[in-house]
Amino acid sequence: MNKANGFSMIEILVTLLLITVGILGMVALQGKTLSYTQDSVQRNTAAALANDLMELIRANPAGLPASSGFYKASGTAFPGLPSGGCASTSTTTSEQLACWADRASRLLPGASGLLTSDFYICRTATPGTCANNGSAIEIQVAWTTKAGECLESTDNSSNANTKCTYRLRSEI
Repeated sequence: MNKANGFSMIEILVTLLLITVGILGMVALQGKTLSYTQDSVQRNTAAALANDLMELIRANPAGLPASSGFYKASGTAFPGLPSGGCASTSTTTSEQLACWADRASRLLPGASGLLTSDFYICRTATPGTCANNGSAIEIQVAWTTKAGECLESTDNSSNANTKCTYRLRSEI
C-alpha cells in the first residue's frame, strides 16, 4: 500500500483555505476603502464650503468689523433665506450667509440638523474657541455619518450616527 495516498487532497484543501482567507481579506479591505472614500468626499465638500465662505468674507467691501453679519456663534441660527431665493448676486451679508447655509445643508449629510448647534463663524485668537477677539477667522462645519465612519470623530457613544466636524482658520 502506498503511504502517500490522500496527500494531494490535503494539499488542495490547504490551498483552498489559503485562497479563501485571502479573498475574505480583500473583501474586507474593499469595504474599508468604500468607507474611507465616502469620508474623503464629505471632508472635501466641507473644506470647499468653508473655503467658499472664507472667500465671501474676504470679498466683503466693508472689511470685517467686529460686528460683522458673517459671525455666527454656536447655538444661534443662520439668517432666513431671502424671499426671492438665492441669486449669485446676493448683496447683503445676511443673504449671502443664508444662501451659504442652505447650500451646506443640501451638500453635507445631516447638516441641516446641525446648522444651529455645530456650525460657527467667529473671530478667534486660539483654535477651537470663539472669544470674538484676535485677527483669525474660524469656520466650523459639521455633518453626520454612520457610527464609526468618521475618521477623526471623538464621539464614543453608541448612537447610530456620528458627528464629524471640519474647521478652517485663516488670518484676514
